[in-house]
Amino acid sequence: MDGFIGRSRELGKLRRLLVRVEAGGRVGRPGRAILIRGRRRVGKSRLAEEFIRRAGVPHFFYSAARGPAAQQIRRFVEAAATSDLPAAHLLAGQSPDSWDSALRLLAASLPPDSPSVVVIDELPYLIASSPDLESVLQVLFDREFSRLPVLLILIGSDLSMMEAINQYDRPFYMRATEMVVNPLTPADVADKLELPAATAMDAHLVSGGLPMLCEEWEPGLSVQEYLREALTDSTSSLIVSGERALSAELPPDAQARTVLGAIGSGQRTRSSIERAVPGVPRASLNRALQLLLEKRLVTAELPLSTRPSRETRYHIADTHLRFWLAFVGPWLPEIERDRGDLALAHFQRTWTSWRGTAVEPVIRESLRRMDGLPEQTGAVGGYWTRTNDPEIDIVGADREPIAKKITLVGSIKWLENRPFDRHDLNELIVHRSKLPGADVSTPLLAVSRSGATTGEVRLITPEDLIGAWRLEDGTPKTEAPGEPVSDT
Repeated sequence: MDGFIGRSRELGKLRRLLVRVEAGGRVGRPGRAILIRGRRRVGKSRLAEEFIRRAGVPHFFYSAARGPAAQQIRRFVEAAATSDLPAAHLLAGQSPDSWDSALRLLAASLPPDSPSVVVIDELPYLIASSPDLESVLQVLFDREFSRLPVLLILIGSDLSMMEAINQYDRPFYMRATEMVVNPLTPADVADKLELPAATAMDAHLVSGGLPMLCEEWEPGLSVQEYLREALTDSTSSLIVSGERALSAELPPDAQARTVLGAIGSGQRTRSSIERAVPGVPRASLNRALQLLLEKRLVTAELPLSTRPSRETRYHIADTHLRFWLAFVGPWLPEIERDRGDLALAHFQRTWTSWRGTAVEPVIRESLRRMDGLPEQTGAVGGYWTRTNDPEIDIVGADREPIAKKITLVGSIKWLENRPFDRHDLNELIVHRSKLPGADVSTPLLAVSRSGATTGEVRLITPEDLIGAWRLEDGTPKTEAPGEPVSDT
C-alpha cells in the first residue's frame, strides 16, 4: 500500500458510497456527495487520493487555495481540463465568470453511464470568497450531479464551517453524508513505528498521530531518539508543522495565539490563563477563548460527578499541537540558530512531568472505546475542585457532565519502574470518598505504565489501551483487559 496505514474504516465508507453510485439510485439519481472534515495535516487529502487509486475510476481532484473568486474559478476550470475525465477536453479554453457556469461545465464533462469521482479539497477557501457557492452547489447537485453516476467528495479543515454546511438551515442540508477524519490512532502509530505499547503511547503524544510526522519517524526509534534528530533540523516536519497550523487557523494579529500559548504552557483554569497574559484585556481574553473553542483548537471540560460544577478547565485539543506549544514553539529562535540541543535539554528536564498530564485525555479516550467497563458506563472524564482536593484522573459515569450514577473511579500512573502500589490505592480510596455520587461499592481502576503491586484494583496496561483502538477495525485483542494481579 506504499506506506499507507490505517483508515480502513474511512476507505470502506467511501467504497460503499461508490458502490451505490455504480448501482444507480431511485428515479435516476445515482449521484452521491460526502463532506469530509478534519484538522489540518491529518491526512484527508491523502485518504481521498488513496481511495481514488484503489477505485480506479475517472476522477478530478481540485485543491483550492485562498484568493479572489475569479482566480479560483479560473484555476478550477484549468485543473478540470487537464484531469483524466473522459470529456475533460470540453473545458479547454473555457473562461466561465461564475461558479454556476464552472460547475455546469464540469458536470458536462462527467461520464453519463459509468462511475467517476470529483474531489474539491479545502472547500471553505472557496466559500470564503464566494458566499453564494453553497446555494450554487445545492442547485447543481439537485439538477446535475445527482443525476450522474458521480461521487462528489467535499473536503475542509475548517471544522465549524464544514459542520455547518450540512445543517438544517443551510442550502446543502441533507444532500451529503458526513465523515470526520481523525489523526492516526495510538494503535496505528504502534504499527507504523513498530513500537511497544507504552512507547507508542509516548510517540502519539509527540506526533499527535499526524501522518506526515509518522512518515518522518524511523520505525523503532524511541521518543528521545526521534527528537534528537528532529529538534536539530529546522526543516523537519516536527518543527514546521505547528507554525503552519497556527498561521492557517488564526489571524496573524489575533490575541488568541497569546492565549493559546498560555494554555499550551500548562495554564488550565480561567484565572490562571488571565494571570499568564497580563497584557490582554478581559474582554479580549473572552473573545480569544471563544475563537479558540469555535476553531476546536481548545476544549473546555467540566468535572464529572453527580453534582453540577462551574470549575471549567481548558486544554489544547490537538495532541501534537499540545506538544509543539510546550517543547518546540518557544524554542524556535534557538532551533533556527542551530541550537536545537537547548530545546532537547528542556525536553529531557520536563518531559516526564508534562507527559503525566498530557497522557490523561488520550487514556480517557482509550477507555471510552474499551470493552468490559462496568455496566452503564457511558462517559469517562475526570473530577477536580477549585482547590484540587480531590483531583481524580478517571471517573466513569452513565452520562456527562452531570451524572446520575458513578460507575468507576481510577488513577493514572505513567512512570517507568513506578507501579501502582498500596500507597496509591489508599490515596484513591480517600479520593473516592470525596467524589459526589461515589461510595465504597464504586469499582476502582488503575491505569499504569509499570503494572501494579496490589490486586485490589482493576489494572489497565498500555497494551490494553492500544488494544481498545484496534477494536474499531474489528481486530480482536489478544487478551482480556484489566485482569486483576496478585499482591506481591
